Amino acid sequence: MSSAPILLVGGSGIVGRWASRFLRAARPGTPLLIGGRDLAKARGAAAEIGGAEGVAIDMTAEDLGIGNRPVAAVAVLFTDERVAGLRFAQARRVPYVSISPGLIEIGPEVARFIHRPDASAVVLGTEWLVGATTIPALEFAKRFARLRDVAIGAVLDEQDAFGPAASADLERQTRTMPAALARRDGAYLWRAGDDARSMVRAVDGTEMEASALSPNDVLGLANATGAPNVRFDLAVGVSSSRRRGGALSTEIIIDLAGEDHAGRPLRTRHAVIHPEGQMPLTGFGVAMLLDRLAGLDGQPPTPPGLYFPHQLLDPAAYLAGLERMGGTILTLDAA
Repeated sequence: MSSAPILLVGGSGIVGRWASRFLRAARPGTPLLIGGRDLAKARGAAAEIGGAEGVAIDMTAEDLGIGNRPVAAVAVLFTDERVAGLRFAQARRVPYVSISPGLIEIGPEVARFIHRPDASAVVLGTEWLVGATTIPALEFAKRFARLRDVAIGAVLDEQDAFGPAASADLERQTRTMPAALARRDGAYLWRAGDDARSMVRAVDGTEMEASALSPNDVLGLANATGAPNVRFDLAVGVSSSRRRGGALSTEIIIDLAGEDHAGRPLRTRHAVIHPEGQMPLTGFGVAMLLDRLAGLDGQPPTPPGLYFPHQLLDPAAYLAGLERMGGTILTLDAA
């Protein structure tokens, strides 16, 4: 385990603050560098966390503007068109995770990894809320001997705090990108036009208009489970908790269908919910990844390789942490 600090590029944003908070709670002695383009804002976020330092980041500089300071791991929490954070991590031979590029945008990171595969652990972290979908879905999938259908329906409350970086990502991935990846009858295809429009049944049973989305969960779940049909749909509107007169929440609906281990038809439906919206779950996933990548958990740091988050996060630890930080998993009527 390194004593060097963890560098969070974009750490003064909403996700960065949540991730730093979870890291500080889990590893009180781990130093953190809160990097941002606005030094005053970065220093303010660092002061809130304690045991952290705010630094100015220059994405056009090879050293990101921090000079020769050692770091133990790098997280980039906004869209990095220059792939500067990954080049920096590879040069320092430290692990790296990003959470913004969509599936059609991962080419630069993948190419950079292929160019230097032995330099660093590289995590393509754009799973929906960084593990909050894949980890529970893969646990539920254990009940199946053969999984046929994986349908993920995410609900974002329109009043959820997105932050400028997350808003830009969502705008780009839902409106700018013309199609979304899915798997149908074993073949990968791009959902567009009417095929990209769908409905998501929220936790309270309300049918909500939704659009196809292709986070890394689509590829990750298809390959991990072998299911020939995998889709992801996103609805933005009023969450179930707010329809009941309460505060907003975020919901992830996980519908699975196939055969159980006795060969009988099986369909399950679960929901992952957090009462404070999407950002706590995203920050929690980032913090757990950095904990594992840097070896803060007492195990050796993650070796060089190309990973999805669900390949690195321990399910039992993740689900226990999810409960501690206020998340809930519900079993719903699968009919």
